[in-house]
Amino acid sequence: MWFTILLSLFCVADGTARPHIVFILADDLGWNDVGFHGSDQIPTPNIDALAYAGLPLHNYYVSPICTPSRSALMTGKYPIHTGMQHGVIYGAEPRGLPLSEKILPQYLKDLGYKTHLIGKWHLGSYKKEYLPRNRGFDTHTGYITGKIDMYDHTNVERGSWGFDFKRNSDALVSDDLFGKYATDVFTDEAIKIISSHNNSTPLFLMVAHAAVHSGNPYEPIRAPDDVIDQFKTIENRQRQKFAGVLTKLDESVGRVVSALHEHGLLNHSVIVFSTDNGGPAAGFNDNAASNYPLRGVKNTLWEGGVRGAGLVFSPLIHKRSRAATQLMHISDWLPTLYSAAGGNLTALGSIDGVNQWDALSKDLDSERNAVLHNIDDVWGSAALTVWPWKLVQGTNYNGSWDSWYGPAGRRGHYDTDKVFGSRAGKAVAELGLMPNNNTVAFIRKSTTVTCSENTSAVRCKPLQSPCLFNVQLDPCERNNLADAEPAILQRLLKDLSDLNSTAVPPNNRPLDPHGDPKFWSRVYFNFGDFDTPRSR
Repeated sequence: MWFTILLSLFCVADGTARPHIVFILADDLGWNDVGFHGSDQIPTPNIDALAYAGLPLHNYYVSPICTPSRSALMTGKYPIHTGMQHGVIYGAEPRGLPLSEKILPQYLKDLGYKTHLIGKWHLGSYKKEYLPRNRGFDTHTGYITGKIDMYDHTNVERGSWGFDFKRNSDALVSDDLFGKYATDVFTDEAIKIISSHNNSTPLFLMVAHAAVHSGNPYEPIRAPDDVIDQFKTIENRQRQKFAGVLTKLDESVGRVVSALHEHGLLNHSVIVFSTDNGGPAAGFNDNAASNYPLRGVKNTLWEGGVRGAGLVFSPLIHKRSRAATQLMHISDWLPTLYSAAGGNLTALGSIDGVNQWDALSKDLDSERNAVLHNIDDVWGSAALTVWPWKLVQGTNYNGSWDSWYGPAGRRGHYDTDKVFGSRAGKAVAELGLMPNNNTVAFIRKSTTVTCSENTSAVRCKPLQSPCLFNVQLDPCERNNLADAEPAILQRLLKDLSDLNSTAVPPNNRPLDPHGDPKFWSRVYFNFGDFDTPRSR
């Protein structure tokens, strides 16, 4: 009897061990900020190595901003179905991802996984029950709000300022980590967990980076000076500093992959690398990401806001080293990873995500043909793709960020030697899974988007009327086909209306004055568990 119970906990249906799952989530990384999408300005050899040895996800979509994307990842549901569709959660805001939602680490714990979160949470923190260790994670080292300074680990938001860096504590700041570069802290913690993990037990490790999100307004982009100095050829100073932040992120990926290999976990792991939303380009959010040649930025529903840089690597994938063109949404990770872990999908109930494991692994047709990018009735914006057609209705920021920004890189001087010589490249090569130069070149060409400016293209004015694009032929959203394809436009408008009829209201709440860190020793804190502030 006990053997049967243990087998069900640690093994998939055929008796093989459940795979280790490592999910690396970058914050605000743009489409054009990784080498495998055609950029050569900032080398990302470790990330690229995983893409070439695994599957770069060419038609992969995320939500346009942090909290909604993370909610979709965790619940397998569109944000309109959890009330998370409008904006982000602030540290003094009395709300969180609804407690009625069972989320990814809880499902994996049911299968016997040890679960660890490192880095950003951003799904609610005003009460203890919303925090990571009460939502399925065994441990958490990181922060609970939306951003931090990379060195002093403080967050300035909505007129508040406070520290936010914790190690398995709801209240106390980890003072011993003050002044240490956040990406290094997260990486060291990940390696510590990997090195001490009992390989006979399945591991779920989520590393949710602060990089490349902006920090505080007084110095929003921070990286070690010696790393930034490697990019003096980049003229834009903010992009120089961004390059330093991204380089440290890529270095972290390499160190984590190397540690997995060193400790015997890599050969039975599934590694996902993803951004949470598109990049804040051209000074948006005081940042310098790049989505070139895609249109728009973070928190817009253009491709530059929702088409995500992502990949999956695993020795368990049957057909590796190719561009995965399957249509996929971030909500698919819950059923996809749960399936890869041998879980019974009926346990997930009614969700929007679909299991893509076989489609990705065996290069089958995608399990979805449509993606809801978002419906935000507060902003008056919505977008829906029913492949290959995309409907855009309304826009954010009154259209101020609806343009194309870039390029950044793409001169053609791509150094594949750095990819093969990276930590991740070497680890994968030792497993015999690294493709040759010709395959690398072919994959990179297949995952690089190029668009020509069509001078006769019909402009889109989404504040005046809905726009329609064929994003398979026109991924840069330059030619509005709403007038040319009225039947398709009306069909997508009806689909969007049908989806909106299933939406729940946004659960945003006004900031609670008692949530200001000044009342809590300058620490972002689960203030809702206490009647009155503890100190001033």
